[in-house]
Amino acid sequence: MTTPATRRRAPGMTPEQRREMVLQAALPLVAEFGSAVTTQQIARAAGIGEATIFRVFADKEELLAACIARALDPTTVLQELRSISVEQPLADRLVEAAEALSGYLNRMGTVLGALHASGYQSHRPPSGEQTAADGTRNRSTDRDSSTGRSIGRDRSQAETREAIAELFEPERATLRLPPDRLAEIFLNFLFGRGRPPAQGQPQVVVEELVDLFLHGALNGAEKSRS
Repeated sequence: MTTPATRRRAPGMTPEQRREMVLQAALPLVAEFGSAVTTQQIARAAGIGEATIFRVFADKEELLAACIARALDPTTVLQELRSISVEQPLADRLVEAAEALSGYLNRMGTVLGALHASGYQSHRPPSGEQTAADGTRNRSTDRDSSTGRSIGRDRSQAETREAIAELFEPERATLRLPPDRLAEIFLNFLFGRGRPPAQGQPQVVVEELVDLFLHGALNGAEKSRS
């Protein structure tokens, strides 16, 4: 007689561990189905009972809000940037950085785009917290009085610039501008490529962008004439 399959249980897990397990299962499903995803689908993907979800999330709305917060959280991409080896050539460092940042933006865009396409509108008041790049929590009401911008967001952007500047640091003696200024220009250069290519034109690849950033549009012969 065959023993019927039973759901995998997670004995001994803390609420934080259960929450993380649910989020890991939910994110790809939210990216695929948007707000139409069901908690039953998420529970099945996590290998848990549906009731387990509601031990760590009050309802589906809270779970979706947590998915949005995770998609926006820059902690992972900052870790990726800081782990890039400065022993490799500068061009390779910048390609790695560009790919890490593009991956983060694509993941964020996929989740938010799927929710928007499914007609999702949050009816829950803001949680009042935002995760900064260093993993700490900042009250969303903590804003710069002169700009109105979230301090947590500004901190994350500053840490991204610092991580990119560190990639330029080994070449400081040969740089035309300081590393922090080059980091700012590089990020503006990279994020300005969001528009899709014109019909019949090839997609711009990261390696091409980095090469243009480092060496410009002129070839060696033309540079010597200018």
